[in-house]
Parts: sequence; C-alpha cells; structure tokens
Amino acid sequence: MKKRMLGFVLAMLAMPIAYGEDGIYLKVAEAPADYAIQGEYSGIIDANQEKWGAQVIALGDGKYESAGYRLGLPGDGYEPGEEVRRIEFRTENGKVIAAKDEFTFEIKDKQLHVMDSSGQPLGKLTKVDRVSPSMGSKPPAGAVVLFDGKNADAFQNGKLSPEGYLQADCTSKETLGDHFLHLEFMTPFKPKGRGQDRGNSGVYMQGRYELQVLDSFGLSGENNECGGIYSIAKPRVNMCYPPLTWQTYDIEFQAARYDADGKKIKNARATILHNGIKIHDDLELKNGTPGKDPEGPGNGSLYLQGHGNPVVYRNIWVVKR
Repeated sequence: MKKRMLGFVLAMLAMPIAYGEDGIYLKVAEAPADYAIQGEYSGIIDANQEKWGAQVIALGDGKYESAGYRLGLPGDGYEPGEEVRRIEFRTENGKVIAAKDEFTFEIKDKQLHVMDSSGQPLGKLTKVDRVSPSMGSKPPAGAVVLFDGKNADAFQNGKLSPEGYLQADCTSKETLGDHFLHLEFMTPFKPKGRGQDRGNSGVYMQGRYELQVLDSFGLSGENNECGGIYSIAKPRVNMCYPPLTWQTYDIEFQAARYDADGKKIKNARATILHNGIKIHDDLELKNGTPGKDPEGPGNGSLYLQGHGNPVVYRNIWVVKR
C-alpha cells in the first residue's frame, strides 16, 4: 500500500505543467475580476494618524481575506512578530465589504475604506504595486548567465513557456560550490487553490537545500511557504508579493565542507533576500531537504522544482565564489 501511494505521489509530481487549465491564470489580462481586488494597500487611518498596510487575498467566488499590518506592509514598516489582523470580505450586491468589531470596510476604486459602525469614514488605504529593488539586476563581469530569455540550453529538461520564460522542473548543467545567485520568478493566480496547491515550486541550492516558491501572499510565513527553507527555517518576514507579480531571490550560499574521508565538518550557510528584504541572515543549514539530492561533497546543480504548477523563471545568473 505504501509503495503504491509513493508511486502515486511521484506520478503526480511528474505530471506536465498545465498551461491554460481552468482555474489557473497566467496573465493579468486574462484573470477574473477577483484579481483586481487582490493586492497590497497602504495608507493612514485618520482616527489616530497611524500608518497601516493590508494584503487582500482572493479566495474565489467573490470571497477574500485581508491581513492587516500596523505601521505598514511587510518590508515597509511592519515589525515581525506584531499581531496581524485578519478580516473576511465578501461580495454582496456588487460591493466587496466586511465588518469586524466596531468597524466596517469596503474595497472599491483601488482603495480599502475603513469606517465606523455607523458608516462614518475613518481613513482609507490605497492599492500599491511594489517592485523588488533587485528586479532586472544585470549580471556583473565574470558571472555565469543561466537564463536570459533566449533559450533554455543551460538546463537539463529546460523548456520555455509560451511567453518565453523558463518553466519549472529543470536542472542547471552548471554545477556550483560557494556562489551568489540572482533569479526572478512568478507564480500563477489560482484563487481556489489552497496551501501547497497554490503556485508550488522550489529553488534547490546545489540540488540539496530547498528555498520554497509558493503563492504565500498574505499568509503567516512558514518553512513550507514562500521564502522558507523547507523543513528547516521560516522566513524572518513573509515578503511574498501577489501572484502574477515578478519577484526576486538573491542568495549568498556557502557550501558544506567535507574532510578527505567524505565526513561533513561544516554545515552549509545561506543569506537570502526576497524582494530586496533579508529573510535569512547567515542561516546554518544543518541538513539537506527532501525532494532532490542528498547532502554530499562536491558541487551541485541548481534545481528549479516541478510540482505540477506553472511557475516560471527569468533573469537567472550566478557568480561563483
């Protein structure tokens, strides 16, 4: 029974990525109306002149959940560990509304309006579209360019999406020891997807340590969500942008060290920036993560995990240390 179940799971992971499948949207222009509501909002609540941020997550069928952040959005004022205020929105008579405690809320015209229970305005948050400061970074002299949009020749099983991006489920032909890696990725919009079924992929450093790629927009930020080192460490702050938004990882990686007998004498380490914000600072990787290659001496390849979701990558380059 266990062998049959394992075979089923492996077969599911090996399924071809679905482009154009119902309920999965790959372009903003093709996304349903829910997408226009989903996103990040920032502004001042007049009652106390306090800055707030909100991330509105589309859940399908006109339903949404917002995560509210006092002092601003993650990476823009919010202090990790501070309480996140969550509110459920619904679409009713063409309006996207919510009520919680003594407040009422409405999202319209790219603004999230905050009112008291009688409907008197208290302030509003305006929709913002953030761009990572390292977006479009150009490879420095001496860098190895793995993908620049021209072809996928630097990867085993490398395939291009219809839009010319690199599809997930491929392994670099170049092997790496200590290195700095820059890449950009985009998850699809799957409003009815939940958890690991919402834009799942992964960036495997040396094919051994998985940095999760997932549509974790607005979630708490766990080790199995975007920015997490799977089964090892959650990000310091969840810096995931909305789906169909290009995002960046900038990774400084130091490989594990082994003695002449092949015994590990020093763990691997990584410092990682997600959309320009440091989410792991000189993190010690005491063991490898499941799903690809085991820890061992010698260099390893970059693996972009295929997990049955149409996650795409671009602008991938590496500097060997």
